[in-house]
Amino acid sequence: MLKNKAIIEKMTLKQKVSMLSGKNTWESYDVPNLLPSLFLSDGPHGIRKQLGASDHLGLNESQKATCFPTAATLANSWDEALLTEVGRCLGKEASALNVQVLLGPGLNIKRHPRCGRNFEYYSEDPFLSGKLAAASIRGIQENGTIACPKHFAVNSQEYRRMTSDSIVDERTLREIYTTGFEIAVKEAEPLSIMSSYNLINGVYANENSFLLRDMLRHEWNFEGFVVSDWGGDNDHVQGVINGSHLAMPSPGVNGPIELMEAIQTGVLSEEILDERVDELISVVLKSTAMNPDREQNFDQEAHHDVAREAAKKSIVLLKNENHVLPIKQKTKVGIIGEFAKQPRYQGAGSSVVNPTKLENILDQSVVECFDYIGYAEGYKRGAATDHELVAEAKKLAERCETVIVFAGLDESFESEGMDRASLKMPQNQIFLIETLAELDVNVVVSLAVGSVIAMPWENKVDAIVHGYLSGQAGASAMLEVLTGAYNPSGKLTETYPMSEEDILFNEEYPAKETYAYYKEGLFVGYRYYDSAEKQVRFPFGFGLSYTTFSYENIEVSATQVSFDLKNTGQVAGEEIVQLYVSKENSAIIRPAQELKGFAKVKLEPGESQTVSLSLDEMTFRYFDTHTKSWQVEQGTYQIKIGSHSRAICLSQTIEIEGTSIDIIEDQTQLPSYYNADFNAFSISEFERLYGAVVPVESTAERRELHRNSVISEMKYANSFLSRQVYKIINRMLEKSQQKGKPDLNLLFIYNMPFRAIAKMTNGMVSLQMVDDIVFITNGHFWRGLGRLIRDFFKNKKISKQWLTD
Repeated sequence: MLKNKAIIEKMTLKQKVSMLSGKNTWESYDVPNLLPSLFLSDGPHGIRKQLGASDHLGLNESQKATCFPTAATLANSWDEALLTEVGRCLGKEASALNVQVLLGPGLNIKRHPRCGRNFEYYSEDPFLSGKLAAASIRGIQENGTIACPKHFAVNSQEYRRMTSDSIVDERTLREIYTTGFEIAVKEAEPLSIMSSYNLINGVYANENSFLLRDMLRHEWNFEGFVVSDWGGDNDHVQGVINGSHLAMPSPGVNGPIELMEAIQTGVLSEEILDERVDELISVVLKSTAMNPDREQNFDQEAHHDVAREAAKKSIVLLKNENHVLPIKQKTKVGIIGEFAKQPRYQGAGSSVVNPTKLENILDQSVVECFDYIGYAEGYKRGAATDHELVAEAKKLAERCETVIVFAGLDESFESEGMDRASLKMPQNQIFLIETLAELDVNVVVSLAVGSVIAMPWENKVDAIVHGYLSGQAGASAMLEVLTGAYNPSGKLTETYPMSEEDILFNEEYPAKETYAYYKEGLFVGYRYYDSAEKQVRFPFGFGLSYTTFSYENIEVSATQVSFDLKNTGQVAGEEIVQLYVSKENSAIIRPAQELKGFAKVKLEPGESQTVSLSLDEMTFRYFDTHTKSWQVEQGTYQIKIGSHSRAICLSQTIEIEGTSIDIIEDQTQLPSYYNADFNAFSISEFERLYGAVVPVESTAERRELHRNSVISEMKYANSFLSRQVYKIINRMLEKSQQKGKPDLNLLFIYNMPFRAIAKMTNGMVSLQMVDDIVFITNGHFWRGLGRLIRDFFKNKKISKQWLTD
């Protein structure tokens, strides 16, 4: 039953097929006198509406907007009310800038800490990711702006992101990679969602009926529209048939023509077309595009204050030996590090925001906070160790009682389009920190990083304060924490391993060829480290405070767990309490424990409060791959309350009614998986977990390129010319990375499939022309060139005819 039948009946077939792809880089098609267009803009931590020529990688300047902390930063607050307030500001700014759809939040699981886009994602845990995303979405949509959570789903690497095939077992897909989206959709009702580039078990996400129709719309009751990631529309017709509504950016007239031809040949029914158009219209009618009298300004100062509050509440104190922090007012302090003067405050790529203002530590009246001795640069971004700069830093440190080193990762390390080569910090920063640590001075390291890093210097310094990527107001927020004006309350939402060698299947990440095997299954992040009882540098949920807390008197019922929390220290503080659930002797394979609840509680010194956390339908469930449904195993569960995953303070058992089951996962068939011991995990054991023979790419398949081959695969091409083109692109990319400024356009092209040439050139190149280009790369230069010239003029004629009809 069409909700907007009266409108659809007034539309021509040409208008209907046009509605389902972009008019240009950022806008959907409007229907004159019937429907306005939607303007979609990158977020997720600030509005990126570009000025002048548009591109989707953040290369051209955008209008000024508040740069809030990134999702990885905000997640460390564990504060749903805070994320709602930030979302509320984002929604207001979007409306003021005439943006109807904000492309965010990002809630992909941090499967591996080297994913280049982890700074845009919340956590390694799906429950926490879903709750925080829902909070953000509620704020964004409060005033009519449409939120667009992304990227749905199983998008875990940037390398080959547009063609990588995520091979994942069904239970892991459900419990780890879609649960966050499920929580966000059910609790916050976003009006759009972005599909991911990748394939999932052989099917592109944007044309995956199981994801987009069965799960998203029918099971979760999603009532919005699905938009492809930019260039992620593989087969436009199949996308529409299977539940995708809007292919972005603009494929020119070729997108509508594909749908028109599919209807004429019977591949696509007009009934399904009308269904997708109807679903999209329902959202357009709810959008701010229908309100020409909307507010066109926002309070920049007020939003800057919100950005500061968000950064402040997200800072994590990782180490504080001998109570070096907070720094007392008369302490002689030196400030060291280029980041103090030119802050690292956001990631790179499509999320880059042009801030309304930008703070740095040296401009924050440090002379009023302590006995400020001076500043030394210490290192330069993207450069080798400069011994003169280090000597200057040492000379300054020798005059101080405490030095604060502002360090982290350069912008070149974390970006959309590339994954990190390792967890290492730049060597010039490591050398500086270790040199200063040898002096008779307190060394405090203030970090600006979007994800996990290695810290070989951890035991040599006195304090570590992690600000992550804290946005435009991060400097004043950090200074408040360093001086004790604010008691740090953030906690990590990802595990920091002792070394990179401790990360499961680290040598296989990112997958270099077509298939990415999710061999670890359910054992992502702390689920693995806790189950394997492996030592970590900083556990999931870890964070220190300037005060202390005690936990007492746990009580558990069928619907909630309650306990008493007391501030036993001398200053006010906020504690993030965490609820974990486990089941010993389960008939199914489970991680040792899983996060199922949390709360952030503020207490004055000596104050106590009874805290209650809910137990709901998601607390005890698991996905049964035999019945294809969520089930609850009956029996005894352990309810644990702690300050992080390795600090359980209270526990109690509870008997839960559910399904009595036999062992459905034979422990003898999955011995490594059952014991979370993956040293001997074989491909045959993964196939038993996966439930089928896993696909393997052959050398012959690599050499014969096709539409969905990645441009970088030209290194395998039969054509000598194509191999030379690959070498040129690769050489240019390596040079840009050596300079510390990776070329995002080159990165995108390097990982782009040939078919994206047609999807992202506004109709200048057709899919037939793409096939001609591939034919050339496969060693048929002259015949391919002839075809390409012929199809160029054919495409030009068809486009002209479509526009004049």
